[in-house]
Amino acid sequence: MAERPGDPDVVVVGAGTAGCALAARLVDAGRRVLLLEAGADHPVPEELRDASTLRGAVPGHPANWDLPGLLADGRTVRVPRGRVVGGSSAVNAGYFVRPTPADAEGWAAAGNDLWSWDRLLPVLRRLEDDRDFGDRPWHGAGGPVPVSRPADGPPLAAAFARAAEELGLPAEPDKNAGGPPGYGPVPRTVVDGVRVSTADAYLAPRRADPLLTVRGGVRVLRVLVERGRAVGVATTAGDVRAGEVVLSAGAVGSAHLLLLSGIGPAARLRAAGIEVLVDAPGVGEDGTDHPIVYLPFRPREGVTAGPGRSPLHGVLNVTSDDAVVPGDLEVLPWLAPFAQVMTGAPADGQVVEVGVALQRAEGRSRLSLVDGDAGTPPLVEHRHLAEDADVRRMRQGVRLALQLLRSRALRQLGEPGELPRDDAGLDRWVRERVTTAVHLSGTARMGPDGDRGAVVDQQLRVRGVEGLRVADTSVLPRVPSRGPAATAVLVGERAADLMTGG
Repeated sequence: MAERPGDPDVVVVGAGTAGCALAARLVDAGRRVLLLEAGADHPVPEELRDASTLRGAVPGHPANWDLPGLLADGRTVRVPRGRVVGGSSAVNAGYFVRPTPADAEGWAAAGNDLWSWDRLLPVLRRLEDDRDFGDRPWHGAGGPVPVSRPADGPPLAAAFARAAEELGLPAEPDKNAGGPPGYGPVPRTVVDGVRVSTADAYLAPRRADPLLTVRGGVRVLRVLVERGRAVGVATTAGDVRAGEVVLSAGAVGSAHLLLLSGIGPAARLRAAGIEVLVDAPGVGEDGTDHPIVYLPFRPREGVTAGPGRSPLHGVLNVTSDDAVVPGDLEVLPWLAPFAQVMTGAPADGQVVEVGVALQRAEGRSRLSLVDGDAGTPPLVEHRHLAEDADVRRMRQGVRLALQLLRSRALRQLGEPGELPRDDAGLDRWVRERVTTAVHLSGTARMGPDGDRGAVVDQQLRVRGVEGLRVADTSVLPRVPSRGPAATAVLVGERAADLMTGG
């Protein structure tokens, strides 16, 4: 609790996918919470509510951090991250697939038994209002996050489902049931075409609660630490003191703030001119991500999703020959050209993209300081396909996607692009095009005492500093083998439990 009258009990840094859930649940538990967000806090503009487009992710949009990323071959990419209350849940495609039981058991096996599947399933049920399966024992109804699956779609959507069946791949009607991987509809946080962010789901019902204060347009510069304890944060609007500090600024933002606060690899901090507070070798050093490559498919006229319709419908999860866990490959067809997806304007005659992602990569990403200025974005280096096993599994995923695109069902609706047939040529093609699915996790991962790379313990407390926690996908020992949006909400909810004894 706060030591001085008027100070919040908790300051949460980042009103994003995890931060909104965390702040709301802390308020429910009677904590006085100050939620700080660098982006705007205002009624969400219509262009961000429209779930048929990703206009908020366009470079230069004020709701997008538009961060720099570096790929293994030296190519640079722009990485969209939400810079608005609601965070990336306010600008993404609404994809909301849970982590798998195998993901959770892997986290638990790494020394984090509080994150086992049997402990997480009740939280996953609590947070959702599943409009399709809410009456099933593994689902929830009445929670803050609405989840539904598309019932219909353009002809291309049905053709992908038929193509998977043609190849003998199993159906997976509920991607959140924890069952065997297959092809099925994408669970989304979309209601009547409107994107529902965590700001809508968690903050809106509590805006009038006197225990909650949300301040937008405030950028945090570093954590304030006195005698080994976090006492608040320094911001662009002045210092803020609180009884406890939680960083929920995302896998890039939270790790960056730890480094700026002197918590990280000592040699790297000194090189950036930052005084070392805690030598924490794991900060930024053990990131995991989903490498992805996009295959072109030129559809015939009239079979794609037109403006105003969802560009996502179904997704295929399959298990590679070298898999450690089931469903380590994902094939995600976009049903409209990216030009239309990003702007909402018609884009007839253009190819659509079929993403092939490696959901369980062995390669690691690194986040490091460029300099000690809080206004300079950190450098994120994605070392995709540095491991031979990753190359083999990605190759297998691409060839499976090509089989789908060359199936009888899809040949009737369009033509796939030509790719090299030999292994070496296909590997070169993939390396030249692989990029990030923007799912970076693990930049401040959790782990047991004695694990030098673990930045936080399984209660998300930063080692070496009292009163400081991290609560977002930074803490995951490994990125989940599905897109991380649902997992980010889960982390926020679970963090509130750990902080309040729930």
